[in-house]
Amino acid sequence: MSKAFTKEAEDDSADDGLGAPASPLPGGSKNYITPAGYARLRAELLDLMDNERPKMVEIVHWAASNGDRSENGDYLYGKKRLREIDRRIRFLTKRLDIAEVVDPSIHEGRDQVFFGATVTYMEDGDIERTVTILGVDEVDTLQSQVSWVSPVARALLKSREGDEVRLSTPGGARTLEVLKVGYPAKTSS
Repeated sequence: MSKAFTKEAEDDSADDGLGAPASPLPGGSKNYITPAGYARLRAELLDLMDNERPKMVEIVHWAASNGDRSENGDYLYGKKRLREIDRRIRFLTKRLDIAEVVDPSIHEGRDQVFFGATVTYMEDGDIERTVTILGVDEVDTLQSQVSWVSPVARALLKSREGDEVRLSTPGGARTLEVLKVGYPAKTSS
């Protein structure tokens, strides 16, 4: 059968294992991540390998022993879920292999924006926003986090408190005034 008629892509490198495309990294750049982000991804990987995958293998094995697999919902769903778990494991393994852990607390007390900073800025003199600049694999936009490759982070990086920077957007250029820069406190290990 021709590969053109198969449902799954041969190369899943651009997939995060959850059906969404992976967060883009600029060519040749490093995959910066905080120690906490690295720990979360590693914990997810270990949970998938040690808990979820073995449970799903057991379910698929049980469902396969029930006879006709073509109409066995448990078997079909289990195989599909197993492929999703395996895809996510491959994705996490690749991302953790290329990750470069950067501890933002080394910049504690500085007023310049680097990776890991929490920045409060005024947009066009009337809208105050606060964002934390993190790695592409650990960003949660609902928590006001942006990846270091995002346009707003790139505009803010290396600026200092009191600086004004320009952000190009599809709606036109915006002016961002950096009001406050903060970093997480150093933790004693």
